[in-house]
Amino acid sequence: MATKTKDTPAASEKLDRDTLIGFYRTMLLSRRIDDKEIQLKRQNKIFFQISGAGHEAIQIAAAANARPGYDWFYFYYRDRAFSLQLGMTALDHLLQAVGAEADPGSGGRQMPSHWGRRDLNIVSTSSPTGTQFLQAVGTAEAGVRAEKLDDEIVRQTTDARGDEVVFVTTGDGTTSEGEFWESLNSASNLKLPVVYIVEDNKYAISVPVNVNTAGGSISKLVAGFPDLYIQECDGTDILESYETMERAVAYARERKGPALVHAHVIRPYSHSLSDDERFYKTGPMREEEGLRDPLVRTAQLLLEREYATQDDLDRMEQEVKAEVEKATDEALESPQPDPSTAMLYLYSPDVDPTGDSFDTEDDPRFEGNETTVVDLINVTLKDEMRRDPRIVVFGQDVADCSQEDIIDQVTGKGGVFKVTHGLQREFGSTRVFNSPLAEANIVGRAIGMALRGLKPVVEIQFFDYIWPAMMQIRDELATMRYRSNNTWSSPVVIRVTYGGYLKGGGIYHSQTGESIFAHCPGLRVVLPATAVDAAGLLRTAIRSEDPVIFLEHKHLYRQVYNKGAYPGPNFMIPFGKARTVREGTDVTVVACGALVQRSVQAAKLAEERHGISTEVIDLRTVSPFDMEAVAASVKKTNRVIIAHEDSLSWGIGAEIAARIADELFPWLDAPVRRVAALDTWVAYAPQLERAILPEPEDVATAIEDIRNF
Repeated sequence: MATKTKDTPAASEKLDRDTLIGFYRTMLLSRRIDDKEIQLKRQNKIFFQISGAGHEAIQIAAAANARPGYDWFYFYYRDRAFSLQLGMTALDHLLQAVGAEADPGSGGRQMPSHWGRRDLNIVSTSSPTGTQFLQAVGTAEAGVRAEKLDDEIVRQTTDARGDEVVFVTTGDGTTSEGEFWESLNSASNLKLPVVYIVEDNKYAISVPVNVNTAGGSISKLVAGFPDLYIQECDGTDILESYETMERAVAYARERKGPALVHAHVIRPYSHSLSDDERFYKTGPMREEEGLRDPLVRTAQLLLEREYATQDDLDRMEQEVKAEVEKATDEALESPQPDPSTAMLYLYSPDVDPTGDSFDTEDDPRFEGNETTVVDLINVTLKDEMRRDPRIVVFGQDVADCSQEDIIDQVTGKGGVFKVTHGLQREFGSTRVFNSPLAEANIVGRAIGMALRGLKPVVEIQFFDYIWPAMMQIRDELATMRYRSNNTWSSPVVIRVTYGGYLKGGGIYHSQTGESIFAHCPGLRVVLPATAVDAAGLLRTAIRSEDPVIFLEHKHLYRQVYNKGAYPGPNFMIPFGKARTVREGTDVTVVACGALVQRSVQAAKLAEERHGISTEVIDLRTVSPFDMEAVAASVKKTNRVIIAHEDSLSWGIGAEIAARIADELFPWLDAPVRRVAALDTWVAYAPQLERAILPEPEDVATAIEDIRNF
């Protein structure tokens, strides 16, 4: 049952003179850093500015009820005072503003006001609005699941304490994002210790809250969420803010469920220096806001209580300004990042999944009969989960049965394609569980869990429906290590079925598109074509420390020609190592996924018809891809075709062809040819599907044409 109360603050009885003066000093420091950054921007000494002015009181109150380095924090770009009260310094902020190498949040890689510090558990802040909510839920969930598992390794890895809280902040405008609602759904459903703080300054840039939010009140809209404790307060009043935050945080610490504090604040400065609020606020509106300025109100409180004189406040003002000036001078003198560091930390610097330590392919320990891709992925997941208690598996339909009271009475689902069948029965519902039907929810929560030390292996049921998660994948998952300068990482494995050749898959169950993910720096993209490769590559994906898109072709799941025996619990194939499927001397075909077998068939056709000897290479991974293997083959055959299932234009074939043209031109005796799908969607009717997707005859014709060039 949602609760909403607004009791008379009792903070006046709890906050002594020194505490309140300390609060005011931090609020003043926050505002003066804002002012200094505005000055520096106008002097062209920094390149962006966005302020937290008007939000200081609720942020100080929240931080005062938090435990730095114990609780967890997901901020948005106005939380300057919050971060300062937790322990960040004026120098930390100004180092980021100037883009210094010593910036503790990002090493000069992020814009100002994108906070981050590992020792304080301030997770790297990013620019997309609303992505933080689901990650915060995942981080809270990691602690709760660690407690349930009661495994010492998991408990230590996640730093689970039993009463830690995850704070997540937002402006009122961002509550319009769908991920806000998805996160509340999961936080309430799982009774997670998440404290939402909505800093409502009544504007999303120029758009007023009544346009963003039906009825103009987010706290009224969310009142139906079960176990969500809702509090509303004047976020410019330090006493009321403190008392409100105290109640909300206590509720979450006691594991009663999530809490939401709707704090009414002001925004006396423009949205950012790219904005001018005079375009949409009248003079009287701005004057009215100024009357509620938290600095003015807190200073007045100190004077009224005789905790400080005006001379004391003036002296404090000068001390704060001096502190900001000193930090500014030091930041401006601090070195910029060396250009040679531009490529650092896209991937883990410590665990290299392309290296020899991940190459046990030459020493398989086969056991059992040959079986399918589905079965070997299933066995690999089980082996890895036995080895590593941090692994959790979730997604839509992945569990055997969410209703545990009847699990012994049913066969169990285990995924649409049965890939995860039996995992829940063996490892329990804390480690294997179903998610809502929401792809961003799956990936966002996984990022939050991975940040905290769990190892999520999540499933997106169909590639065709991965797009709601694209913001989380591209802007969050792929950037986390890089943007935080190796302070934070999210080694999530995303398993997703893809591909056509289904006879009836149609537009929405036949998509490929691996090039879209290969285009994202920081992601590993894997496409196994055989059962044995699927086992070896999945194990590498799980044991690596990088985010991996693991693409499982539906058509290849239960084929006979790609079956294999289980190669053992330590069998790994390194990323970026291609496999020569068929030796040849006249033409090279570079392929992946379902085009590997079709290329082998095409090579046999070309040999039978014209005696052409064709070498077929299976890339196995496209990010990275094995350019050395391609080069060695092309230098031998002097002719090359790239065959892939996705549309011809802008597919992976274009990049590989460009690399070949750049690096291997002296060895080419014919143009580089691509064979791929037509530049259209995959249609439902089998005859149309055959016309759209590349078939063995298409590859064979290309082989013959290139050989005769």
